[in-house]
Amino acid sequence: QVQLVETGGGLVQPGGSLTISCAASGSFFHINFMGWYRQAPGMERELGAEAISNDNTNYADFVKGRFTVSRDNAKNTVSLQMNSLKLEDTAVYYCSADIAYGNTSYPRRGAFWGQGTQVTVSS
Repeated sequence: QVQLVETGGGLVQPGGSLTISCAASGSFFHINFMGWYRQAPGMERELGAEAISNDNTNYADFVKGRFTVSRDNAKNTVSLQMNSLKLEDTAVYYCSADIAYGNTSYPRRGAFWGQGTQVTVSS
């Protein structure tokens, strides 16, 4: 069983910074990519940033230049450094990972999600 656990959410003032992290655990072969989605109340879940590696990343336009996603492959973690936070960044942030698991006779690949961590930007 694969689990993703997020940490580091909280309350921050506009213009402030916050880092959230996610750790993958369980039985698996390889993590293909990890990333962060977010969902504000009444809105669809949307991709914020994802990383195949620290040299191969993808950012949504609304976070470019403000957020940085980074992976530590040795620890199976991904972090999201969020700077210049805005009121509209308030959302539940979900870690997501595309993971190869199973066994050599029956290899599988699937998307896994964390439980989410609340980030609130408010004065």
